[in-house]
Parts: sequence; C-alpha cells; structure tokens
Amino acid sequence: MEEQKQTPSTPTPEPAAEAAANAATAAPETAAVDDAAAQLAALEAKAREHYDMYVRSVAESENIRRRAQDDVSKAHKFAIENFADNLLPVMDSLQAALADGSGDIAKLREGVELTARQLATAFERGKIVELNPVGDKFDPHRHQAISMVPSEQDANTVVMVLQRGYMIADRVLRPALVTVSAPK
Repeated sequence: MEEQKQTPSTPTPEPAAEAAANAATAAPETAAVDDAAAQLAALEAKAREHYDMYVRSVAESENIRRRAQDDVSKAHKFAIENFADNLLPVMDSLQAALADGSGDIAKLREGVELTARQLATAFERGKIVELNPVGDKFDPHRHQAISMVPSEQDANTVVMVLQRGYMIADRVLRPALVTVSAPK
C-alpha cells in the first residue's frame, strides 16, 4: 500500500463573509465604545465647568472676606471722626479766647459759657450723657465714693459730686466721684 499524502481539506472561509461577520459583531461594540467615549467627554466637560465654578466661588468668597476686613478696619480707624468733627468748634472757641488780649473778665466768662454749651452740644451729638447723681442712691457701677459724710439723707445717698461722670450708650466712660451719706 502506498501511502498517499493527503492534505486535509479544510474549507477556507471567504474573506468577504468573514469581514461581514466581524462587522456584524464589531458594529455594536464600536457603537458602544463611541457612546461611552461621548458620555465620558460630556462628563469631563461638565466636571471642568463645575471646577471652574468652584474656583470662581472660592475667589469671590475671598474677595468678600477681604472687603469686609477692610470695612471693619476703616470703621475702627474712622469711628471717632464724627465726634471729632463736633469738637472742632469747641477748639476754635478756646483758641479765640486764648488769643483775646482785652482782659475783660465779663467777656471772658461769656466766651467760656458759650464754649461749655458748644461742648455740651458735641457730647449730645456723640451720645455722651453726663452723670450728676446728687440725691441718687449710690451705684458702684456708676459712682466712685471718695468719702462718707454725716447727712440728713438716707444712708448711701450721694450728697455731693466732686467730679461728674460720663456714659456713652449704657457704658460708663468715667464714674462720678462722689461723697456719700454715712449711716446714722
């Protein structure tokens, strides 16, 4: 027996049919990849947009904080400006009195009284209230007792004011120096 060489006959697929089969399975895969790439690009664009909004918001809040800090600094620096403006006429009157060389005591007294009224007006505009507690009950928050004196008034009643006190709003700027009636 003679050996015959046989080559197995395998049917070779046709290239057109194979390409069509691959295209049929690849078409859905390519479409899915394209859709995923499009979604990824859209999400990346949205993420960039959100990041840009975040950066702008941080910058804006920093600007607001800096402006508020500047406003507070200016308020502290110029808070006294209005009160100082009210005191300028008082200073003008005092300088005019010092410059007067006439020696007329009545005229000098009148000028001092006018200056005192100007100062009282400036205090009023600045919401500064004078404490003159004669006859009031002694209040250690508003008064500073210098001494106790015998008196016909009730114990711990202000008899005499040695130096007036002043308040601004509800805060004591300087307590009044007083003498208080002693217990009987």
